[in-house]
Amino acid sequence: MNGLPPPPDLSSEANDDDGFIRTYKAWKGSNVFVLGGRLIFGPDVRSLFFTIFLIAAPVAVFYVFVARKLMDDFPHHLGISIMVVAVALTLCDIILLLLTSGRDPGIIPRNTHPPEPEGYDGMTEVRPGLTPPLRLPRTKDVIINGISVKIKYCDTCMLYRPPRCSHCSVCDNCVDRFDHHCPWVGQCIGLRNYRFFFMFVLFATLLCLYVHGFCWVYIRRIMDGEEITIWKAMTKTPASVVLIIYTFISVWFVGGLTIFHLYLISTNQSTYENFRYRYDRRENPYNKGILKNFMEIFCTSIPPSKTNFWAKIPKEPAISSRTVTGSLISSNNGKAIGDIEIGRRPVWDEASEDISDYEAELSRDSNDKGSGLPDVSPDLSRILPPENTEGRGVMHHPRHSSRRRNSERREISPEILPLSIVGESKMMNGR
Repeated sequence: MNGLPPPPDLSSEANDDDGFIRTYKAWKGSNVFVLGGRLIFGPDVRSLFFTIFLIAAPVAVFYVFVARKLMDDFPHHLGISIMVVAVALTLCDIILLLLTSGRDPGIIPRNTHPPEPEGYDGMTEVRPGLTPPLRLPRTKDVIINGISVKIKYCDTCMLYRPPRCSHCSVCDNCVDRFDHHCPWVGQCIGLRNYRFFFMFVLFATLLCLYVHGFCWVYIRRIMDGEEITIWKAMTKTPASVVLIIYTFISVWFVGGLTIFHLYLISTNQSTYENFRYRYDRRENPYNKGILKNFMEIFCTSIPPSKTNFWAKIPKEPAISSRTVTGSLISSNNGKAIGDIEIGRRPVWDEASEDISDYEAELSRDSNDKGSGLPDVSPDLSRILPPENTEGRGVMHHPRHSSRRRNSERREISPEILPLSIVGESKMMNGR
């Protein structure tokens, strides 16, 4: 009522002042964390609820309109078993779905700074998030089972991806043994959740076949009990007709996906590798034979997560802009201005050459008075922002007042100010 601000939250301030933060709060990927980082989902986790609805809703209809009535047509224990098996398949399918969606798929932790390139002497200080002043090779060759395999450098995670690892553009993470990003489960499918994903798809196929089959059994019981045609029997149980159509369509998707992944497991491929590399045209370095391939997926222990999202880590300090050989490195995106990997020289090499040639060209430009242009060298004008740029000062024609020049001199970056003073003094001597 008195307009006073509410008292600060001392507990939150204490947590902020200790200099540490939970890993999941500082995570740079697009993941969604639940229960303090103990469960990790993809950014499209909302689709998970829709998938659960697509599983549970048809089973509920089957339970009410089909299975409950079949209990009266079969002996007591057999009738109850129809309902028990349907519920058990549904629960297993949903549990496998949650195990697939809510766990770390095999995320490779990001580096705080890029690896040192070949030929890097280590004399230049490299801060977290800044690229060293040497270009990194795009790929490297590693030998796997006697076959050379290329691994690529990831610009986002600042690391060389391990074999079979790829960067997911949806979750913004490098995932070990990346298979694909599944929108139905809202998560990447990788090393640590692939077996759960396959079992989820397999149980979904079995559930579709189970519901589809017993709907036909119920229609057949109506035909035999009332001695009517199949069409009249269908009109007496529309729920069975809807479920038959629904499961028939669904089994083409989940059943086809099950068969496809059985083929991938038998040849030790991932979905990404199958579409990207086409191992049927060349030798697959990961194929160990059908039996060993299946044992690798289902009989090996799941490796632990490489990131403890609940652990506390030091807060990253704010990185301010700094100068390296005359050029600016911005901490906005943790990279130098310009891309080091687009095939051109690093930007700080270009800027250093511009500044080294500045004095040689400044005397020549000061003699060019008939052009009507400001006495600023082309290289300096390229480094300085254009005249209409807000928040930056640029030298204008000497007819401007000394107050305007002084105010603009204060706005010029400290790295450019000595050069501007030299240019101004020579310009005044030329007058």
